[in-house]
Amino acid sequence: MSTLDALREYSILFLSKKRPKYERDLLQQINLKNKMIGIVGAKGVGKTTLLLQFMHRQDFQEDEMLYLSVDHPLMSSTTILEIAKDFSALGGKLLVLDEVHYQPNFANDLKTIWDFLEINVIFSGSSALHLEGADLSRRALMYMLPTLSFREFLELETGKKFDKYPLEEILQRHTSIASTLLNEDIKPLKYFKAYMQYGFYPFYLEDSESSQIKLAAAINKTIDVDLLKIYNIDAKKVRNIKKILTLLCLSVPFKPNMRTLSEAVEVDSKTLYIYLNALQAGRIIRMVTSQVRGESIIKKPEKIYLDNPNMFMALCKLSHEGTLQESFIASTLQNALHDITTSKQGDFIIDETYTIEVGGKNKGFKQIKDVEKSFVLADDIEVGFGTKIPLWLFGFLY
Repeated sequence: MSTLDALREYSILFLSKKRPKYERDLLQQINLKNKMIGIVGAKGVGKTTLLLQFMHRQDFQEDEMLYLSVDHPLMSSTTILEIAKDFSALGGKLLVLDEVHYQPNFANDLKTIWDFLEINVIFSGSSALHLEGADLSRRALMYMLPTLSFREFLELETGKKFDKYPLEEILQRHTSIASTLLNEDIKPLKYFKAYMQYGFYPFYLEDSESSQIKLAAAINKTIDVDLLKIYNIDAKKVRNIKKILTLLCLSVPFKPNMRTLSEAVEVDSKTLYIYLNALQAGRIIRMVTSQVRGESIIKKPEKIYLDNPNMFMALCKLSHEGTLQESFIASTLQNALHDITTSKQGDFIIDETYTIEVGGKNKGFKQIKDVEKSFVLADDIEVGFGTKIPLWLFGFLY
């Protein structure tokens, strides 16, 4: 049996898997009008499920599609280019490549496929994926699959559908939006607490009690395998990288002193920035700077968080409440493609326009009382008033 024949058997098994009924919004956006499509995102966000659902939406015959997990042992003796050539010669129409970054120089192979083969390709990979080296960035249409929003978590938990709301509408109409959702007999605070503990990753649906163990394993694999492959990091330095996560996990909202942090993780400042950028690209941490677009490319982070609250729960259980609240806001705003920077008077500035202060239900306006277009985002309230907005409602941005 040839390698391709063996891989086709695995592809048929993959297509026979039970498909989740729930579909992420991104599934509606991607189509084969573009010859090459890339889906990137953190481990555990549902990229493989999305590929399976995408394949079942196509009009191709089963033998005209090939799903290939690039980390499969059979791939150690071949390349995606060789498989693509053989599959195309047999009438293949759609090649689906999962975890494409596991093959060295994959971007060059994808470029050659795009240039010379009449076949559609959709691939998935780490959010830290580099495409620029082979000039693939102008050939492949790229999408980012984020973690689940609170809106999506509610849909999964209740079986109901909910609208997304743009930022400006939430800021202006938050009371009526929250009241409408409460009229749907939804208890947002109950669900929000669960979401903050385990609801960012769809694998919680298999078993919410073990989801934090799975997330910790995903974090380790991202660092131990993905980042080392993509960034060529010395495997001996993994301990130093993970020490950064421990420091973040146990801190109040972390305002880094880069020299102190360098000494703590036993690396020089240049190496520290390489590690931090790799961790952010891999969706392990999230850095917020005081600089806006158009300023210096080298940006010193003013605050550093783990990527989302679930990571705090997975890595250290006990985390500062304010850190979790700020982590949620940084995560949901950036996933909804808003720019955020730190603020001298509040916690963040959104899109260089709105200043926000994040806190508990008793959070006041003292720090932002003289700031135009400023808002308090308060946890543990169902409905807000004036410029005080429920924190959970920002989970409806995407």
